Amino acid sequence: MQEIAHGIYVENTYTGVTVGAINLSHGLLLVDAPPRPEDTRSWRASLLNLGGGADRLLANLDAHPDRTLGVRALECTVVAHEKTAQVFRTRPTAFKSQDIETGAEWEQMAGLSSIRWSPPEITFSQRLLIHWGEHPVILEHHPGPYSGAIWINIPDLQVVFVGDAVIPDQPPFLAHADLIAWEAGLELLLSPTFCDFLVVGGRTGLVTMTEVKAQLDYLQHIRAHLESLVEQKAMTDAIEGLIPDLLKDIPTPVNRREQYTQRLRWGLSHYYSRHYRAVTNDEGEE
Repeated sequence: MQEIAHGIYVENTYTGVTVGAINLSHGLLLVDAPPRPEDTRSWRASLLNLGGGADRLLANLDAHPDRTLGVRALECTVVAHEKTAQVFRTRPTAFKSQDIETGAEWEQMAGLSSIRWSPPEITFSQRLLIHWGEHPVILEHHPGPYSGAIWINIPDLQVVFVGDAVIPDQPPFLAHADLIAWEAGLELLLSPTFCDFLVVGGRTGLVTMTEVKAQLDYLQHIRAHLESLVEQKAMTDAIEGLIPDLLKDIPTPVNRREQYTQRLRWGLSHYYSRHYRAVTNDEGEE
């Protein structure tokens, strides 16, 4: 566990997600949860050493299983965006491993069947201020990777947790994304508002502004490819041809190539179907 600012800790050694803890006089505000049970137990043990107030609140940065599977084991109240809560209403009570290949980290793990979800008990629409100590913590809605994606902003200490908005050196998760909103969030992150901030990504820990800019460029590159397919009135299966170009600039270990390929395949096909197929179908009928 690394203390990146006074009372703010991150841990990025767990598989699948970077977790965080903000130590406030009233209690701990946790950021996401490790998906593997053994990692959750390890994280709970680490948190015991932080002291602080007695209460605990856990914020989910979005609804992705990699960051929500382990929440129940942390036994605390959960807060998230209202659209994240809507996602949980469509899920069964308990998680069951399925033959879905989205390229997510949880699909590479064993022993995750029959874990009970822990839906958020507190929700908000745009901003939620938490006054648990000297420094206010702001939960802000920044859709992009997910419709219910949020950032956790501690402006007094110049730290912001941005979840999957920035994922260096691996393909982004696109299936539930809104690229226009995502790009707008990254442009805000690159603005003077956040110029001196420590930015914590949801998969790799601290990220640089160079990596934020690279993420923005990559998303714009993806969108240009997809819009080119729209102009060609291409069907969804045409996205397969985009994958080699989108992988070439990502440093992909041999053991991750199939996973990253499948992540792009799954994400691009779902994004294209949701955002563009209605357009191409209408044009075809004309």
